[in-house]
Amino acid sequence: MLVVSSGQTGLREAMACLKDGGTPVDAVEAGIRIVESDPRDHSVGYSGYPNILGKVELDACIMDGTSRRAGAVAALGWCPHAISVARRVMEELPHVLLVGEGADRFAKEMGFPRGELISPEIEALWKTKLFAMAPETAPEAMGASPSLRELVRIAANPEEPQETVDFIARDDRGNIASGVSTSGWAWKYPGRAGDSPIIGAGNYADSRHGAAACTGRGEIAIRGCTARSVVLFLRMGMSIQEACKTALDDLAELPDPYFGWVDIVAVDARGEPYGVSWEPDHELFYITDSMSAAKGLQKTRLPLSPSRPGGADR
Repeated sequence: MLVVSSGQTGLREAMACLKDGGTPVDAVEAGIRIVESDPRDHSVGYSGYPNILGKVELDACIMDGTSRRAGAVAALGWCPHAISVARRVMEELPHVLLVGEGADRFAKEMGFPRGELISPEIEALWKTKLFAMAPETAPEAMGASPSLRELVRIAANPEEPQETVDFIARDDRGNIASGVSTSGWAWKYPGRAGDSPIIGAGNYADSRHGAAACTGRGEIAIRGCTARSVVLFLRMGMSIQEACKTALDDLAELPDPYFGWVDIVAVDARGEPYGVSWEPDHELFYITDSMSAAKGLQKTRLPLSPSRPGGADR
C-alpha cells in the first residue's frame, strides 16, 4: 500500500483508510478532505485565495485508475470539500465535469452542507491587494465592474501561489486512484478553471501503468495534457523517471508570458513514486503501510530554456 502527495497533511489519514479496507478512491478523498479543511492552506478549500472579485471558486477531480471513471467540478462556489463533490459526480451522474452554478446545484442536491469559503484574513488581503494593484479601478472591481481583464493582467503574478493538493493512492492489489483539489490562481478572472478539473491535464490514473498529478501553472499543463502524457509514456515502456522528465520537458519550450513553475508527482504500476519540478527544493511525500510516518523525496529539478522568463538563472 502506498499514498503519495506533494504535502504531508492528510497522508496518515489516507493510509489509515487503506488499512481499514478502503479503496484507493476512498483514500484519495480522505486525504484531500483534510487539506481542504485546513485554514492555513490558502491554495485549496476553506480560506483559499479568491478570484479578482473576492469570491473563492474551487476546482477538483478524482479518478479511479482501475475503471478509469472520473468526476470533476470547476468554479464550485460554496462547498469546501470540492473533492467529495467531484466523487459524487463520478458516481451519480453520466457526466465527468460540472461547472459553476451546475456544480453548486448538484452539491446542494447531494446534501453537502453549505460553508463559507473565504476567511476574514483572506478577504482583508484581497481588499489590500486590489487597492495596491489598481487604486483607481479597485472600487469598480468590488462592485463587479464588467471590465476586469486589465485588472486580472495586473494581478497576474507568477510568484503568487498556484498550488494544488494532489494525492495518489495504491492498494495491495495494485489498484490506483488519483485526485487533485485547488482554489486556483489567486486573483483570477471569474470562472477561470486550471488543469485541476481537467482529466488528463492535472490528473490521470490507470492501474495498468500508473498515475500522475500536476501542481503549479495550470494553463501550461492543460496545453500539454501533462498528466495523461506521463501515463502514456509509462504505457510505452518508459521508466517513471523518463516519463516524468519527458512530460515536463514537453512544456519547457511553450511560450508563456505569465510564466509559473510546474511540478509533477507520479507513481508507476509497481508502486514507485517520483517527481519532477522546474523549481529547486520541491519535495513529494509518501507513506506505505509499513511506515509510521511519511518520508520526503526530493523532486528532480529540470532545466528551463533560457528563452523562458526566469529560464537563464534556473
